[in-house]
Amino acid sequence: MDRQTGITATPNAPAGKIPQPSEPLLPDDQWGHRAWELLQKLRLRAPLIQCITNVVSMDLMANVLLAAGASPAMLSSIDEISDFTPGVDALCINIGTLSEDGLASMRAAAATAAAAGRPWVLDPVAVNASDFRMEACLGLLELRPAVIRGNASEILGLASARRIRNSKGVDSSHQSFDAVEAAKSLSRSSGAIVAVSGAVDYITDGHMVVGARNGVSMLQKITATGCAVTALIAAFISIEPLRALEATACALSIFGVAAELGIEMASGPASLRMHLIDSLDGLNEDVLVSKMNVFGVS
Repeated sequence: MDRQTGITATPNAPAGKIPQPSEPLLPDDQWGHRAWELLQKLRLRAPLIQCITNVVSMDLMANVLLAAGASPAMLSSIDEISDFTPGVDALCINIGTLSEDGLASMRAAAATAAAAGRPWVLDPVAVNASDFRMEACLGLLELRPAVIRGNASEILGLASARRIRNSKGVDSSHQSFDAVEAAKSLSRSSGAIVAVSGAVDYITDGHMVVGARNGVSMLQKITATGCAVTALIAAFISIEPLRALEATACALSIFGVAAELGIEMASGPASLRMHLIDSLDGLNEDVLVSKMNVFGVS
């Protein structure tokens, strides 16, 4: 039994993420149709997504999952992990308001998900802010997340395993493209798909890179939108765990499309938050295919 997680190791159990074969890159004009296919599957299956997250993000994260068609569970007590986590479809871990007790729950849940063959996603929020956060994330990487999503500064810091000292809390001081090579390196070392959020989102499996250019700048004025899209990624990879790069790119772009639709009705950040959720709930195939902008980079 691991003294930190309280989980008994299973011989030959998966190390964390479900092994993924190399994914052929979709043609640019097929991404909208692929995203709609995955969204339909998600709405039909209503996957159960456990979120161990920060107190700031719970409401938006849960509502985004519900609007997409998933079933959120904001359960984090270490005493419930062994009973509950093996039955979820995916796990989302977000370190935003990190504590020793919370970290113990995260470790236990990630280990349990791994043993049950369930994919899990890591959001290394403000990983550069303290040694405690960096060490926590490096330890979680050992439990093999299927996907890591962060802003450029978070991915640059995590890839180098060294804090960026001039970082600004949860905000990025770098552009997303600045972190593409670091994301590829992190993906190769961790075995995870790595997504870098920004004006253009970049997603990589360590070799191929895909870009997603959807969304609006006003999202930066709404707290927890990044946290919410990480949870949406968890929902999408629960539907297509063996094609996690595709699932991640589709989730990011769908969230961005919903924001683009929402901004047309919004008068500011508060109303955008509401219309974002409504637009995600009402998203249809014609609109998604026409607006989705995902493209191969390399």
